[in-house]
Amino acid sequence: MTPTPEPTAPFSRIKIRTGALVFCGDDIALIRRDRADSTHYTLPGGNVEHGEDLVAALARELAEELGLDIHHADGGDLLWVIDQRVTRPGPTPPPRKLHLIYRLHITPETRATLAEQELDELPDGSHEIGVIGWVDYRETASLPLFPPIGPTLAALADPYAAVGDAALPAVTDKNYTWV
Repeated sequence: MTPTPEPTAPFSRIKIRTGALVFCGDDIALIRRDRADSTHYTLPGGNVEHGEDLVAALARELAEELGLDIHHADGGDLLWVIDQRVTRPGPTPPPRKLHLIYRLHITPETRATLAEQELDELPDGSHEIGVIGWVDYRETASLPLFPPIGPTLAALADPYAAVGDAALPAVTDKNYTWV
């Protein structure tokens, strides 16, 4: 008989998620997820797979979610890093997640070719539909956006503005409630 492995302690595993602020002028692409008890927004992106290069992961995720070939975008600089240690529902202990947020700029012509929906596969094999929308970045402060970068994003002087410290405050159970 094989022994049952001990449950992993919360935050003892680390996952890396690449995400992107995809700007078209002053608008950014966000994925809206409508659930029975909430609506929230996420940046396009996803988890880095084992052995995958960070930029390759970003390119794969943007192709899967937006239909964007990053070779049709300018920029690609790492803008922010966010350390997430938030308890979440479910039987699996939550991982610690590092969000690497990149900044890209596209033309209106490229934007016109991008997806309008994104299918997110759920553990049971079904899919949650995310609606891809474009929002003026200065209006993100009040949106239920995860990771919660709305106020920091809205405070940028312009879509190309330089930032100081790339490390944003950690997201923990003390300052965030899982939706």
